[in-house]
Amino acid sequence: MSKFNKKDQDEILSNAQSGNIKPEALITEYRGVVENIARRYINSPLEQEDIVQEGMIGLLAAIKTFDESKGASFKTYAYTCIDNSIQTALRKFNRLKDIPQNSIVEYLEDEIPESKGVISAEDYVIAQESVSLLTKVLRENLSDFENEVLRLHIVGCSYNEIAARLCKTPKSVDNAIQRIRRKLLTISV
Repeated sequence: MSKFNKKDQDEILSNAQSGNIKPEALITEYRGVVENIARRYINSPLEQEDIVQEGMIGLLAAIKTFDESKGASFKTYAYTCIDNSIQTALRKFNRLKDIPQNSIVEYLEDEIPESKGVISAEDYVIAQESVSLLTKVLRENLSDFENEVLRLHIVGCSYNEIAARLCKTPKSVDNAIQRIRRKLLTISV
């Protein structure tokens, strides 16, 4: 199956790890292994080519970190690294997908950053209406202090910066953030 004998593979691996050569020969040799492992994840939410790409990242990590003194063969080690890389990518993808929508807070109307791309007029109007509705709901359900804390928190101010700007203690800012979180959980738009 392998076009390299163990001695040749060890020499190529050693030279690739030391930076004397590029690992293309090993990448070519193990591409089929990566594709076979990727086929096991055929029903995953990621595209097959993305899964293969993640597997190739795992193969490169295996080439870089392989230590023969640990007792495993390179093929076994590479297989494990490839599979772990793919599983990690899938976990990251699922983690992003599972963020509850009610935990996402939009920018307030006057703090929407300039778009680098072009959006349609319809999308712009819909976005403006959504932000206006959210702003109205927040103004009705949060105190003036809580609205100001939320605005500063959304634009990236730390608790200490918010406290300094509003002449309050960091503890009162923290308490306001906790109240805001509780209120946001009960608000339905």
